[in-house]
Amino acid sequence: MAIPTVVSKSTSLPQAQPAHTMELGDLLVSYLRELAIDYVFGVPGGAIEPLYNALARSARDHGPRAVVARHECGAAFMADGYYRRSGKLGVCCATTGPGATNLITGVASAYENRIPMLVITAQTALRNFGRGALQESSCTGINTLGMFQHCTRYNSLVSSPEQFEHKLVSALMAACGPLPGPAHLSIPLDLLRLPATAGRSYDIGQLLQCNRLLDPDKVTELIKHILQASKLVFVIGESCGEAASTLQALASMLGAALVATPHGKGLVNASHPQYRGILGFAGHDSARQCLLDPQVDSIIVVGAGLGEWSSNGWDSAVLNSKLIHVDHIVQNFTRSPMAKLHVLGNLRAIFDYVFATVRVSEDIYETGTNYLPAAANHATAGFEVLPTPARCPDVATVSPVPGGNRIHPRELMLELPRLLPAASRYVVDSGNGLAWAVHYLHPRDRRLRHEQRVERGLFFGAFEFASMGWAIGAAIGMALAGSGDRIVCITGDGSLLMSGQEITVAIEERLPMIFLILNDSALGMVKHGQRLAGAEATAYSLPSIDFAAYARSMGAAGQVIRNLDELRNLDMAAVFSRSGPTVLDVRIDGEAVPPIATRMKILGDQAGSSDGT
Repeated sequence: MAIPTVVSKSTSLPQAQPAHTMELGDLLVSYLRELAIDYVFGVPGGAIEPLYNALARSARDHGPRAVVARHECGAAFMADGYYRRSGKLGVCCATTGPGATNLITGVASAYENRIPMLVITAQTALRNFGRGALQESSCTGINTLGMFQHCTRYNSLVSSPEQFEHKLVSALMAACGPLPGPAHLSIPLDLLRLPATAGRSYDIGQLLQCNRLLDPDKVTELIKHILQASKLVFVIGESCGEAASTLQALASMLGAALVATPHGKGLVNASHPQYRGILGFAGHDSARQCLLDPQVDSIIVVGAGLGEWSSNGWDSAVLNSKLIHVDHIVQNFTRSPMAKLHVLGNLRAIFDYVFATVRVSEDIYETGTNYLPAAANHATAGFEVLPTPARCPDVATVSPVPGGNRIHPRELMLELPRLLPAASRYVVDSGNGLAWAVHYLHPRDRRLRHEQRVERGLFFGAFEFASMGWAIGAAIGMALAGSGDRIVCITGDGSLLMSGQEITVAIEERLPMIFLILNDSALGMVKHGQRLAGAEATAYSLPSIDFAAYARSMGAAGQVIRNLDELRNLDMAAVFSRSGPTVLDVRIDGEAVPPIATRMKILGDQAGSSDGT
């Protein structure tokens, strides 16, 4: 590490600083550097100061640096988004006491969505445990280790310097393991300051190397089912990532239908000829009807946890004896005991092998960027090719109406991909906006060729834990991870009032991104849920706020959008070339009923929606 020089107050000559002795905090940062991690998201404090000192030294040497969130929960959301865009471990940290407890919601969200994350919290000095130290969070105070127990894959207090490196490596391996998720280390202040006796003892890159294992017998059985199927449907889940482009090419080759879960939405090209829409929360009837076709004899679900959101409320249309469940997480199979086949392994390795084998077996030839059967009887018969953009009738027939002072959310979602650059990445918050976006927002996707690996999607939500405000922090993490990306955060006024302070991080980091606020002065999901359920209309109103003025007060660009013409008149090239974020305060029609009928049925109600979802 280069030794900085300083200017003495009494002389203009540079004075050499003594070489810094590596501390345990520096050793931790060196492991992050070995993993090519760029940022540690958090909020500083006295007990975690040694880690921030190490990050400051690292930043001067172009290593990992600190990004200061405004609330620790926002830091966890940023780490979540950073992983989703970069594929690198998300890292967040907090000081002892309230700093650690503030992290918990963001960590729990990552746990439910299986996001690899290293979580570092401080403790008061070890020697002061049990003495009532300020913000003490040991087992004799507010026991934060106990709080993290239920939302982490690994959770441990480092109680001696000899434990430090082994526990750090154990945490990293647990976070990135077969069942990924957050791993938490609680480190007392006095330990973080101790000198590290040596450098890294372990080759962490080798320890975390992704295996490409598959079970050849199970994959052979999978291929047999594929080749013998008279009609086939692939369901794309959240973990498809690297396998998504191969699956789309395989569907083209076989004439099989493609359906996505809400989680997998951003991995599928909505213009693919075999695409039938979304199954699950705010999904499409075309997707469910595709699965219910009596001629379909195999439904291959790939990389989906099959919880409430992705199974359409545990719908028998997918959870039946036709199901083949392919996943890299063995625990997911506990949700599909009725499946006729479970295939465990690396999804990319499995479907690369399947594609190559089926292609040879079927005598497939290649034409341009598509893969077509030379003489195949598979699946093309009986699957109607629905109109673009999304192969979903209720989506395709909507005609946006210009003018007015309120925008229908459906029209907004349809219009955004037409106005924004192709391959823009949409990060959508929980609430009404997520329902509208899942159903009607279909990113323009140029990733058509099998050779182009689709490792990261274009549409993101925190589906399982569904934390309000998640998208604001996650979008910032994604923007930091993908320089040059067009990141669009779609959030509601309720979420912004919870977490809008994090926009100042985007301002400070000069991130050219869009925060699009669906402003209807209400907690929309609550309001419409109450109406559909026949419940009391209460506790959903929010004040009328000019969020464009709020943005400008922070130093961001802000504009109120009242109709589609005002949106169309924006210079999007200028917006994404700006040195900092743009906040669009979009005044939406708060009376428009979102497509949440499936959710209402699960809650035990009989209400439906006008679009049949």
